[in-house]
Amino acid sequence: MKPINTALCSFGMSGQVFHAPFVDVNPNFSLYGVLERTKNLAQEKYPDVKTYRTLEELLSDEAVELVVVNTPNSTHYEYTRQIIEAKKHVVVEKPFTASFKEAEALISLAEKHGVKLSVYQNRRWDSDFKTVKKIIDEDSLGNIVEVEMHYDRFAPELSYKIHKEIPAPGVGILYDLGSHIIDQALHLFGMPLSVFASVNTFRETSKVTDYFDVKLYYPSHYATLKSSYFVLEPLPAYIVHGTNGSFIKSKADIQEAELQKEVKPDTANWGVEPESEMGLLHILENGKSKKELIPTERGNYMAFYDGVFEAIRNDKPVPVSATEAAQVIKIIEVALESNKTKRVIDL
Repeated sequence: MKPINTALCSFGMSGQVFHAPFVDVNPNFSLYGVLERTKNLAQEKYPDVKTYRTLEELLSDEAVELVVVNTPNSTHYEYTRQIIEAKKHVVVEKPFTASFKEAEALISLAEKHGVKLSVYQNRRWDSDFKTVKKIIDEDSLGNIVEVEMHYDRFAPELSYKIHKEIPAPGVGILYDLGSHIIDQALHLFGMPLSVFASVNTFRETSKVTDYFDVKLYYPSHYATLKSSYFVLEPLPAYIVHGTNGSFIKSKADIQEAELQKEVKPDTANWGVEPESEMGLLHILENGKSKKELIPTERGNYMAFYDGVFEAIRNDKPVPVSATEAAQVIKIIEVALESNKTKRVIDL
């Protein structure tokens, strides 16, 4: 079957690390083109790639079937709108859009033009999260009572990526790191009944938020999602308590680190965590305490692109629907409103 000619809208960290390596090694795709306004970084690494200087030039190329929108968050809506109207399929980096209204508009537009629209929520395929999901799906813990998820860093200095530090639609820690663990929570449990959130800025010179504590209220349990740029000693990334016991798992997926070292995602042992990072399952079995280390599932971001291929060539559902991604944006907006009004907001 013919490979899908794919173009990236930029070749910064996202393009070089999270998209180009997968498109390049997957035989179902061809890394056909990259939008770079002044540089030729993509051609230096992938000599056969075509370089575009404007989005209009990219969209006028009839050979391009799929476009990856991996530009700054505030541009996602406008870029995606133009790509859809050019009748090309789209993968949008997280966060999908800066507002729920924009997300709804793009969903309607994609349906109108008959193109596939998916959002790159790659952390669904992290090894640690896949392991947590398996434990929950297997009912090892009984009925879930409480979940706490962390995506923390120690980064007191401002980012060298200037667009992440200038206040604009879609900017701030909720959109940046929050969109990952919000998506994971919704993937596990669906939309909550209500939301309460604290969002703050602790870096002295920062103009954007760098801390959040979001609580999702479900009929049977609570989910707490937290992130801070001032966590030097790592906490467990996932803490799950149920009526049968608890499961604790570190954030130890190796894929991003391997990609940054330019390890190709088709190498042996791709996505395999060190055994030292296995999660701890502690349950009561027949009235007796039982502790065991749980082998970690294999991480695999390639599964996202495999799903995109099936969606485009075989009309299967996209791996992450735009509707699911829009719900993440909805939670972010509600969390920001909750922080502003200091109240629990019902959905």
